[in-house]
Amino acid sequence: MCLCFLACHKSDNDEMNIIPKPKESLKLSSYFNLDNFNIYADKNSIEISKLLVLELNKLDYTSDSIILFEDPIKDFSINLLIDSSISKHPEYYHLVVNKNFILIKGSDREGLIHGIYSLIQLIPRSIGFNDSKLACVAIKDFPEFKWRGLLLDCCRHFMSIDFVKRYIDLLAYHKMNVLHWHLTEDQGWRVEIEKYPKLTDIGAWRKEKDGSVYGGFYTKEQIKEVVNYAYQRGVNIVPEIELPGHSVAALAAYPEYSCTGGPFEVEKDWGVFKDIYCAGNDSTFVFLENVLDEIIELFPSKYIHIGGDEAPKYRWENCSKCKKRIQDENIQDMHELQSYFIQRIENYISSKGKKLIGWDEILEGGLANDATVQSWRGFEGALEAVKTGHDAIVSPTSHAYFDYDLDAIDLEKVYNFDPIPIDAPSDKVKHIIGGECNMWSERAPQNTVDSKVFPRLLAMSEVLWDYPTIRDYNLFYERVQAHYKRLDVLGVNYGLEKKPIDMSSEYEDGQFYLTLNKGVKDLKLFYQINQEETVLYDSTFIISESANIKTWAVKNNVSYGDSLQIELYKHKGLGAKISDLNTYGKTYDGGGDNAIVNGLRGGLNYRDGHWQGYFGTDFEATITFDSIQRIDSVISSFYQYNLSWIFMPKQILVYTSVDGDNYYKRAILSPQISVKQEGQFFEEFVLTFSEVEAKHVKIKALNYGVCPDWHPAAGSKSWLFVDEVRIY
Repeated sequence: MCLCFLACHKSDNDEMNIIPKPKESLKLSSYFNLDNFNIYADKNSIEISKLLVLELNKLDYTSDSIILFEDPIKDFSINLLIDSSISKHPEYYHLVVNKNFILIKGSDREGLIHGIYSLIQLIPRSIGFNDSKLACVAIKDFPEFKWRGLLLDCCRHFMSIDFVKRYIDLLAYHKMNVLHWHLTEDQGWRVEIEKYPKLTDIGAWRKEKDGSVYGGFYTKEQIKEVVNYAYQRGVNIVPEIELPGHSVAALAAYPEYSCTGGPFEVEKDWGVFKDIYCAGNDSTFVFLENVLDEIIELFPSKYIHIGGDEAPKYRWENCSKCKKRIQDENIQDMHELQSYFIQRIENYISSKGKKLIGWDEILEGGLANDATVQSWRGFEGALEAVKTGHDAIVSPTSHAYFDYDLDAIDLEKVYNFDPIPIDAPSDKVKHIIGGECNMWSERAPQNTVDSKVFPRLLAMSEVLWDYPTIRDYNLFYERVQAHYKRLDVLGVNYGLEKKPIDMSSEYEDGQFYLTLNKGVKDLKLFYQINQEETVLYDSTFIISESANIKTWAVKNNVSYGDSLQIELYKHKGLGAKISDLNTYGKTYDGGGDNAIVNGLRGGLNYRDGHWQGYFGTDFEATITFDSIQRIDSVISSFYQYNLSWIFMPKQILVYTSVDGDNYYKRAILSPQISVKQEGQFFEEFVLTFSEVEAKHVKIKALNYGVCPDWHPAAGSKSWLFVDEVRIY
């Protein structure tokens, strides 16, 4: 088996176009004919070879038998074996396609499985060509990170067993090896627990606003079936049982484990809710330990995810049992009480031979001894964890939340994701065990998941597998275009790579210079001004007055994505100097400091790039003209979506000044819309003047502060979102 052509070299040759890209690959001359072959497997590979047969059957290739591998390689054969001596790297595989035979060697069973899927990607029928000639190649490959995961939220929207299996197939096909199965939430409990039947009798079903009942759950037998299915494909299933927060569905079934005793209903809205497990009640821990016993029996994974995120402390702060717990355990504050809760659960999980994973909030108040941190609110949680010698999984909202629209996270941004925090000490990097893309399903029922996950999962799989130090997105983009043929064969209803169109504006000498930017190549862009004639965009165009602009993209004579509509406003504040601006959120910068006077107003999607967000702080800015101006009115826009903790300001204060030292309060405005009003909308605040001159206009909007008592996330900081401040 010492074949001279096995010495592969590093190559940028993408003819093979396997995603994720192999580390070492070489295209050889000639072809292997798949019309007639046998499968040989060594004694360690017999079971895995059945997976190869299944995958080949999907491509309409059959082999009469699997033969135990004893003799040297046979002609017209596919040969599988596991040999731990071929590499020190876990999950390593070596694939050779020669004109006479195919050889797949793995350093372990997972490596052999990866080799099988690389072979499947190479077969012409996997890209829709009915050709049995398989090009000869040699590949050596292994992953950089051991945790390459996808979170699938089956709580907000229930997903069928067949659908979950399908995603296991898609993960394995792209060498992702963890399905993080989110099974409990405020909106539904999805796993059968024999000791507590009401968890599924009551907790698995919610009454929708239209009166219909929605839900579902997985029986123990179904879960065992899925776990085994995943194991056969090299995918590890990690269950998540949320605690102490995101637990309303469980409390609807067993209200005695709450601070108030209920009653509760399974939540029908999205968000964060103040009713959580009671930390002062010992019976709560008995309940959770009994649940975990049955979960541990179902899932062989060495990890159990317990959530630990977004747990408002409002109920604990007003609970006599929780206050007594704080006193008895000499706990300093509510963050330490959560740490007590998590550490108590971690001790129990450890006693069962399992390891705990939690979202980065489990760092607050002190981290459990052997816990792994999943960092979602940025990279800081991972950095803090590894500095103390704890493992971390990196899945920040900035790069890994695939429920977010493309205006927040597109394919290129995912491809540029680096799971290792910039400031991670070199001797601690080993504790970054990998990353994960998160498919939350508040606004993504089963039939929309494909378009959210793909093609972005292709970028995540390559980052976590190959971890390329030099990344050329344009080359990756071209490989993705070719890979779509495979996704077509697999029946994946993939979405777009990027937002089709972005608009930028410059204001000079009383005119707007508007530029449309294509999201991807090969698009034709069109626009209309004030619903008039349709124009094919070819270069920057000029508008002299306020206007409504609609733009859209076409690729291959088919509409590509949604249209973009922008309100453009001409006013005296355009191009003015901005100062005294409070710090806005990094994720919601609106385009930078001048976003509030660029003439472009955002729409009903607060992530559209035009809204500027302030978390727990007020908005304040001073707008300064080049010279003294007569001011007739100031109009400002603010956004509300209370389920995402975004509220109208309590008040808006407007001041003017001629000299920049002496300011005159011109008005105090209050919102007309109730903070309790549901939905997503914005309100304009209009202040009119009479013969006022000013060189400086100061506007201040008071953040609501914290979510009010009636809100599900009572006590949590609230957001304030502002857009264009128009001055006439």
